[in-house]
Amino acid sequence: MAIRRSRGLGVAGVLTVASLAAAACGGGAGGSGGGSGSHTVTVAVVANPDITQMEQLIGTFEKENPGITVKFDTLPENQERSEIQKDISTSGGLYDVVMISNYETPIWAKNGWLDDLSSKFIASDASYDAGDLLPPIAKSLSYQSDLYSVPFYGESSMLYYRTSMLKAAGITMPEHPTWAQVAAAAAKLNQPGKVAGICLRGENGWGENLATLDTVINTYGGSWYNTAWQPQLTSPATAAAVNFYVNMVRKDGESGAANDGFTELLTLYEQSKCAMWYDSTVAASSLSAVPSVFNDTSYAFAPVDKTSSSGWLYTWSLGIPKDSANQTDAWKFVSWATSKGYLNLVGQKLGWAQVPPGSRTSTYQNPNYQKAASAFASITLNSINSVDQATAIVPKVPYVGIQFVDIPQFEDLGTSVSNQISGAIAGSESVSQALTASQADAVPVGQQQK
Repeated sequence: MAIRRSRGLGVAGVLTVASLAAAACGGGAGGSGGGSGSHTVTVAVVANPDITQMEQLIGTFEKENPGITVKFDTLPENQERSEIQKDISTSGGLYDVVMISNYETPIWAKNGWLDDLSSKFIASDASYDAGDLLPPIAKSLSYQSDLYSVPFYGESSMLYYRTSMLKAAGITMPEHPTWAQVAAAAAKLNQPGKVAGICLRGENGWGENLATLDTVINTYGGSWYNTAWQPQLTSPATAAAVNFYVNMVRKDGESGAANDGFTELLTLYEQSKCAMWYDSTVAASSLSAVPSVFNDTSYAFAPVDKTSSSGWLYTWSLGIPKDSANQTDAWKFVSWATSKGYLNLVGQKLGWAQVPPGSRTSTYQNPNYQKAASAFASITLNSINSVDQATAIVPKVPYVGIQFVDIPQFEDLGTSVSNQISGAIAGSESVSQALTASQADAVPVGQQQK
């Protein structure tokens, strides 16, 4: 899952406004936002390049909507998840809009924490064109067939590699590689202290190291649970996948990998310190801002072992909490930020390759985007459209989710397991110890699901 996503990015112009949010969203903040006067829409977002772009362009929205001011509370991913869940679950009212994913959306919708966007806004807003949203992304953000958040961008995962580095090493990467082929290439490409053979996430967080690792577990034939909700984290298939991942990053990956998430790896790749990088498809548009790297990058589908495909399905989306005091103004912002018009604005002002990807079909039909993103657009679109849990996970499982388990307890469980994996990558514990502890944590969660 990308945050194009990210932590510690040093984003220019990012505003952290939790205190302002409390003042702006309390009682008397403007009711439904439909009356006269000035209203503040406070938006909780994950720090990433796409949000930086929006901050650069938000003046366009405010000019088109006099009286509405948008305030961004921009946080690292793990902190953002924690703070918005705390606020929305207690009806705190700090935020009018929250940036969430296809993990939270259906769970929070079922809990009654989010507005039904389909019935409350989209049904009477033909200009929004919800039918243009990519079907797998829209489905993942729906509950009982209605949208409860809408995509800011969508993603799968793929392999990035430096064309010149592989050519110099005499390596030809197939478009559909296996993990065995990638590992062999990483060993040949690795130059300790200079260029990592491959860069992989090691930072703790279920949306960090588990996002990439889970796809490896899936394609190796492992899973979180079997159909009886018995945890499978110490099964031979899961253990083989985790050992493969940890050993590869320790042997041929970047130094200090246990501290690296999406943002850190994007930086390393841009600095030519990674020969290969397996991560979110969304990073491709960020790389376009560094022409020397972008022009020397090639792409391949997510590597596989026992399955025919292994890419994840994820989206950062915008939803409106039920307790927002500025419902109408909040939708004005959400619909603008996820519209075809906004995507075109980014293309015209900042460059077509930097358009937030993976949300709308029309993006991939736009000749300007097709030209600018020709190197990666088809892999991104095909990866998203071809995600199929039935073929991505070998055994039958009782849950939905390629790189997460769609139960409320997964946030805590995933965080705990990711901490163990990070420890194994750092060398503070063995893979066996990490998985044994993770299995123990998973047992009571599975028992609750029976």
